[in-house]
Parts: sequence; C-alpha cells; structure tokens
Amino acid sequence: MRDVALDESLYSLDEEESAFFKSQTGIEDDEALKSHILRVQKEAYEVWPFPCIRRFSFTKLKISRLPAYPQLVTLGRHRPGAILLDLGTCFGNDVRKAVADGFPAHNTIGSDIEPAFWRLGHELFKSTPETFPSTFIAGDVFNSAFLETRQPLKAVPEGPTPALGTLASLNPLHGRVSAIHTSAFFHLFEESNQHELARAVAGLLSPEPGSLILGVHVAAPEKGVRRSEGSDKPFEIFCHSPESWTEMWDNIFEPGTVKVETELKEMANGAQRTGINMRIWEMAWSVTRL
Repeated sequence: MRDVALDESLYSLDEEESAFFKSQTGIEDDEALKSHILRVQKEAYEVWPFPCIRRFSFTKLKISRLPAYPQLVTLGRHRPGAILLDLGTCFGNDVRKAVADGFPAHNTIGSDIEPAFWRLGHELFKSTPETFPSTFIAGDVFNSAFLETRQPLKAVPEGPTPALGTLASLNPLHGRVSAIHTSAFFHLFEESNQHELARAVAGLLSPEPGSLILGVHVAAPEKGVRRSEGSDKPFEIFCHSPESWTEMWDNIFEPGTVKVETELKEMANGAQRTGINMRIWEMAWSVTRL
C-alpha cells in the first residue's frame, strides 16, 4: 500500500470542518492550515498507510453528524462521571469534537492499535496531554487481554470507576462506559469478526438507561459480501444491511433492553470519493440501553 502516492487534490474541508480545525489549532489562514494538515498526514502515512489517512478521512466530522450525537452530548453534560470511548480513534478528531461540545475531556478515552496516531493527534491539533487531558489506550480489540468478551451487565458495577489514566486495557471498564463511538471501523472486518467485536463492545456499555453505542460505516441494502467491478485491484467488503445489523445487536442484548436505530444513505459520488469501483452506502446507527 505504501506505493500509492499521497494526492493533495483529495484535501477538502467544508465550512464546518474548517471552522473546527481553525478553532482547535489556532491556525486561521486557509493555506497555512492546509500545509499543516498535509505535513501531519505525510508523517502518519509513513507510520501506517491506511487509505483513510490518504483520503483525509481524519479531517471529516463524523461523530457530530450522527443522528444520536445529541444523546451523547447530553450524557457528557448531565450524567456524573459519564465516560466516552472512541474506538479506532486515529488522531482523536471525534473525541475532540465531543469535548468541544461539552463532554469533559478527562472522562474521554481514545483507543487505536497504533500509539503513534495519538501523538500525531497532538501534533495535528497543536495540543499536549496537559492542554487536552483525554486518555489514550493502545491495543487490539480482538485480543482478550485488551478487550475480553463479557455479557452485557444488568446492573452498574459496584465500587469506584478506575482512574482512566492508569489503565493498560479496556477490561476494567466493563459495564462502565456511557457512550461508545466507533465509525469507519466495523466494515474493516469480515462478518464473524464484526459479530465478535460487537459482543465485546456491548460488554463495556453501562446498563444505565440512555447509554449508547453509535457510529457510521459502509453497509448495503442487502447483507452480504460486495466486490468492486472492473478494477485492476479487486476489492471486497462484507456489508450488513439495516435489518441484519439490528438483528445482530438484538441477539447480543437481552430482548427489550436496547433500541437499535439505523439510517442508510448512498454516498454521492461514492466511487470517486473512495477510489473503489462500486456503489457505496453508509449506515449511521445507534444502540441505546432502555
């Protein structure tokens, strides 16, 4: 993947994204901001050449455009000790947006498999661990030593929540996380692994009513493996449909304990925007404890 050159023409910030990055970085000049983002992108691509880094996905505001986002902000503002976990956080742009909108930074966690991304996030947003006191925990979500699969709890765990800055894994947080955000993450895996990941994530969610998991990723009107058409580099991806996605979560939690909501939309110019020769749908979704 490293032989795919970075393409500056893919850089594009809409008005809201531009305002967010300017407010976070203090860089007001458009060209200076672009140069700054391009520099961090280049460094990150040397660390791990994810397509999402090449396509500037880290500059897009995903979390705040989800239908369930107001629920998340409300939890952060009004539930004492509410914890937000962002899985597949990359540079932490979604965590930072939630903090900007009122979620206490010291109660947020970013998690990714590559620790360098969090350091690069501080570079990107011109922050330090002191000025942005969110916690980062590196690890592989399919490693039980980092995230063990447990049944969703029926009651809030006894005892105090461990200090987030002391954690080396997510396991001490079972049943204690108020909001879990994970976008552009589930679709990276085949069906069985998506189900395994969902079960593991469900165990972290607090049983308190209103606690939620939310995100957006590639999906399809019908469940199944989809393959690119007429491409020199074949690409395939397993896509849930809104129905199969809802059924998966309903089977993980006890009946009547969660509400699953989905919203499927076809991406305008999806093939052009992603470089994948197929029609692309994205599904925004949330799972809320009742």
